[in-house]
Amino acid sequence: MNAIAITTNPNIRLPIIAGMLLSTILSLTGVRAAEKATTTNPHLQTGMDTSPQAQKLHRRWYQIGRASWYGTFFQGRSTASGETFDMNGMTCAHRSLPLGSLIRVTNLRNHKTVVVRVNDRGPVPVDRVVDLSYAAANTLGFTSKGIAPVRLELIASSQHEAAPFDMRPALQH
Repeated sequence: MNAIAITTNPNIRLPIIAGMLLSTILSLTGVRAAEKATTTNPHLQTGMDTSPQAQKLHRRWYQIGRASWYGTFFQGRSTASGETFDMNGMTCAHRSLPLGSLIRVTNLRNHKTVVVRVNDRGPVPVDRVVDLSYAAANTLGFTSKGIAPVRLELIASSQHEAAPFDMRPALQH
C-alpha cells in the first residue's frame, strides 16, 4: 500500500492535485504564510510606547495626601528659600520638592485647583504632604476646616522654569 492514497473519484482528485501544485509553486518561489507583524522598535512591541522620550512626556510626578495651611503666625518671617513669607501669596512648604518648583494642588473634596510655588520646607506634622499659604488654602476652600485631602501635581521643578510665573493672586475689583 502506498503512503499517499490517490482516489479515483475525479471530483476530489482535481482539488487535491491543484492544492499540491500550488503549494509546490509557492515553496519554490519563497512565499510564506503571513506572519504576525513585528517591529524593530522594542519599545512598541508591547503595544505601548515605553521609550524614554514617551515616558518623559507621560510620566508626571504626583502625590496624594492631606494639606494644611499657615498664615498670620509666620507672616513676615524668613522661609527656607530666604524670601519673606507672605500669607497672601500663592506659596507652599513641601519636604522634598526643589525650592522654586510649581505644583498644582487640587482639593479632592470640591475639585478646586490652584498653582503654588514651593518656597519653604515642611509641613511639620508627619501626616501632611504640604502646608499652603492662607491665600492658597482660601482659594481651595478649606481655611475654616484647616485640613483637606489634596492631590499635588508637579508642573515645573526648577527656579528657572518657575521664574516667569507671578504667583500673587490677581486683585479682584
